Amino acid sequence: MSTLTPAAAADLFRAPPGRFLDVGAGEVAHRRVGTGPDVLFVHGWPVSGATFRLLLPHLVDHVTCHVIDLPSAGSSRFDSATPLSVDQHITSVRRVVDQLGLDDVAVVGHDSGGMIARHALAGDPRLRAMGLIDTEQPHGLSFRFKLFLAGRNLPGFGGALGWLAGRPRLRRNPLVLGDAFADRSLLDGEFDEFFLRPLHEDPDRRRAAIRLLRSFDERHVRDLADVHRRIDVPVQLVWGAEDRFFPLAWAEEMVVTFADARLAVVPGAGLFSHEERPAEVARALLGVLAG
Repeated sequence: MSTLTPAAAADLFRAPPGRFLDVGAGEVAHRRVGTGPDVLFVHGWPVSGATFRLLLPHLVDHVTCHVIDLPSAGSSRFDSATPLSVDQHITSVRRVVDQLGLDDVAVVGHDSGGMIARHALAGDPRLRAMGLIDTEQPHGLSFRFKLFLAGRNLPGFGGALGWLAGRPRLRRNPLVLGDAFADRSLLDGEFDEFFLRPLHEDPDRRRAAIRLLRSFDERHVRDLADVHRRIDVPVQLVWGAEDRFFPLAWAEEMVVTFADARLAVVPGAGLFSHEERPAEVARALLGVLAG
C-alpha cells in the first residue's frame, strides 16, 4: 500500500507549494514528495503540476518526485509583464534543475511538457533517464492538433475558451476538449477544479495561458529529430491508445529516433493517459525512473 493516498496527493496542490524558484521570468512553484532517486515532472498546456497527482501515490515509495508549476500555471507567480513563451519555459526547466542542484535526475514530461523537457535537457550530463507521456513527435502536428491551434490568434479566442471551459456539456464536444480523454466524464471533478475552472474564472491566468499558446512554434516540433539524437539515456514512451492529438502510429515510429527507447501502450486512454490509467502508466515508467 502506498504511503500517499490519492486524496492526499490532490491536497498537495490545494496547499501552497513548499518553495518558489525564481527563473528570471516569473517564479516556478516547487513541490517535493517521496524518497529515492530524483525525478522532475514537467507539465503541458493548459494544466499544471497537479496533472501528475494520480501518478504520485504509485511512485513516491520508489523515487523523489519534484513537481513544478511553470509560470502561467498552477501556483506559479507571474504578472502581465512576465515573458511567457515555450522558449522561456525551456530555459526555466534548465534553471529549475540548476537551482535544485539535481546532478542525477530523471525527467517525466507530458504533452508540451515532454517537448519542453527534451529541448531543455537533451545532452545534459545530469540527465539519467526520460519518461515521455503522450507528447509531440518529429513527424509534425496531427490534423487534430492543427485544428485546435487554428483559432489561437483570432480575436476573442481566450474569452471563448474560458466560456467553454466553464460549461460541462459543451466542453465534452470532440472539437472542444472531448478528444483529450477516452472517458469524457474525467473533464469534470478534479480536472475541472485544477485546470478548467481557473481558465473560466481567472482572467489573468486565462490571458497568460493564451499568451503561452500563441508562442507555440512548429519549429519546436520540427527540431525534435535532431534533439533526439542528443538523448542517449534510456527513454520510456507511454501512450494512450486512443490519443487523438499525438497518433499512436507516430509514437511507434518515434521509438527508433532515440538511442535507447521503448514504448508502452495504455488501452482505453487518450491524451491524458496518466489521469485515466495512472497505475498502468506508473508501472511502465518506474523501471526507467528508478534506474
